Amino acid sequence: MFDDIVWYIPVLIFLARIADVSIGTIRMIFVIAGWRLRAAGLGFFEVLIWALAVGGLVQSITNPVLLLAYAGGFAAGNLVGMLIESKLALGYRVVQVINREPNNELPGFLRDNGYRVTRVMGEGKDGPIELCFAVVRRRVLPEILRLIEQHTPDAIVTIERAEHASESAFGGTALARRRLMLPGASGVRK
Repeated sequence: MFDDIVWYIPVLIFLARIADVSIGTIRMIFVIAGWRLRAAGLGFFEVLIWALAVGGLVQSITNPVLLLAYAGGFAAGNLVGMLIESKLALGYRVVQVINREPNNELPGFLRDNGYRVTRVMGEGKDGPIELCFAVVRRRVLPEILRLIEQHTPDAIVTIERAEHASESAFGGTALARRRLMLPGASGVRK
């Protein structure tokens, strides 16, 4: 049963599945972000690698080692794809802060740290509240959350995915461009 396959075929199938599933995960992020050509390019390589992996499996479909390599590569590919996606941190997020202490000047603090913040005053159950909104690139999300926690630890923070944010809306200082990784900031391009 195991003598009829070369030892490296299951390894190649496993690695091919990791590659094609990881590429597929990133491709879906590109589809959601509206990056059609990038998604199409990744789709080409995803299917090419998948066809090679399936070809290796089909040669001995009843061999349990090949089946385990194929399934294991798929599972590992999901994990690797999610890891890559989290490192790329593509897209924008809308950070919404409900601050029950409107006098502590959270918007000013965030602005001093290079973020554009919109402040709206409101009324909560126990009195006045401050609503703060900031649109940020996903890769800076941990930093702004750290700043909010540092300055206003009792605030309620929600985060939503934004379909699109105009680059000109961020504008402003070199610090803001650097924080948001906008074109023109240290040679970074979109």
